[in-house]
Amino acid sequence: MSSVSAREACAPLILTLDIGTSSLRVLLFDAQGRQVTDVEARAQYTIHTTSDGGAELDPRAVLTAAIECIDQALAQAGDRCAQIAAVGVCSLASSLVGVVGDEAVTPVYIWADTRSAPDAKALRAALDEKAVHDRTGCVIHSSYLPARFLWLQRTQPHLLSRVQYWMSISEYLYLRWLGQTTCSLSIASWTGLLNRRQLTWDHEWLSRLPIKESQLSPLSDVNVPLHGLRPEFARRWPVLDRVLWFPAVGDGVGSNLGSGCATPWRIAVNAGTSGAMRVILPGTPERVPDGLWCYRVDRRRSLLGGALSNVGNVFQWLRQTLQLGSPDEIEQHLAKAEPDAHGLTVLPFLAGERAPGWASHARAAFVGIGWHTRPLDLLQAGLESVAYRFALLYRLLEPVIFSVWEARNRRELREHESAAPEIIVSGRAMLSSSAWMQILCDVLGRPVIASAEAEATSRGAALLALEALGVIQDASHLPAALGRTFYPRLERHRRYQEAMERQQWLYRLLVDSHWKW
Repeated sequence: MSSVSAREACAPLILTLDIGTSSLRVLLFDAQGRQVTDVEARAQYTIHTTSDGGAELDPRAVLTAAIECIDQALAQAGDRCAQIAAVGVCSLASSLVGVVGDEAVTPVYIWADTRSAPDAKALRAALDEKAVHDRTGCVIHSSYLPARFLWLQRTQPHLLSRVQYWMSISEYLYLRWLGQTTCSLSIASWTGLLNRRQLTWDHEWLSRLPIKESQLSPLSDVNVPLHGLRPEFARRWPVLDRVLWFPAVGDGVGSNLGSGCATPWRIAVNAGTSGAMRVILPGTPERVPDGLWCYRVDRRRSLLGGALSNVGNVFQWLRQTLQLGSPDEIEQHLAKAEPDAHGLTVLPFLAGERAPGWASHARAAFVGIGWHTRPLDLLQAGLESVAYRFALLYRLLEPVIFSVWEARNRRELREHESAAPEIIVSGRAMLSSSAWMQILCDVLGRPVIASAEAEATSRGAALLALEALGVIQDASHLPAALGRTFYPRLERHRRYQEAMERQQWLYRLLVDSHWKW
């Protein structure tokens, strides 16, 4: 990890706020993109779920957690607070809260809420989804806002009519602290409502939805700050009253930048509770491959990739449900196991599917269980099945990356015909298991590199702030710390390709035939 003590940190300093799905952290970074180890505040809150697919946060709980964490971080920073120049924020994306005045009057509806799935299905039947995907970079799905607004109209029309403004959780925090708010192009693109080429709220969507553009925050780029706290918070945080507060970006943007994946030649794999595979590209691609999304980083960059709803949560569920042994025993078994020797075929959709098939109501399936099947076989098959889903995303990303690089640097590609994008893995779920890292490496048939940045998402927010301040020209100019490199075993790669084909056969049989959409 790139870190430094508060005494040795180089000014200017950046205070970062990382708003996660179930926790929040406030950290401090220096002008060289290093985490200040003496400053760290964390808090947790609860996701409220319902039997019909709801997934909500309490906006007051998130607000309280953020305030308390900033209090703690500033106290820890002590005299170095005077050298804080800006606040950088990254946030879970596709969150939605309704506001009257400056008070939240709804829960925070998050990406995992699937209650709008019937509304997404109706939209797909009524609209040209390919045109929507091309225009916004997003498919029609319950994790995005168009279907969610229709769900609110269908189920809670009085609430919908009461709300003055709709915003993300990061915008709501800014509204409470600064008395004003703005929506970055990054956060806006995660809603499914941003026209990715015009960089405006998409008028075709707004003409079909029960909201007005005036109910959404004004758009701005990530380098256009707000400043000046409301009196209550200016008294509480006087050192932050004079600094620049940059608009929040999506957590995927922060993770890519913070782990060193700031160029098209580095692919970021995040493997936490959920997961994603993403690459940053200049501009915006002419065409977004089917199954992937394309969000904006800012006016000059885009984030192309796909998200998986089932990664570390699959590992945790199998370990708890099957009552397996210690982590060391599990690692030893996985390291010795032959690839796909169990003969099982698994769809790991405990929480439905996002990319690449976007089947919200898909469910997990384990096929091929017999008398000989052991609990550790089920675990191995489950972890391999997750790696296969990452491989599907890689197949979609790789041609786009090569087309970008061929257009920009034909000579370099001719000189390095065997070159391939580097793959950097972050996220505690996979980094905590070398055996699972090796499985992913063998499935992809490419080397994979473990990130050594423990707080990559927060670091990415700090790097964007340093860019905006002019301290650095580009986030790629401050390299990220890297760990071990894993190398593929080609015979295992071949066997895994055959197993992937079985998984795709099972997917077509069960998901395409019965559950899709």
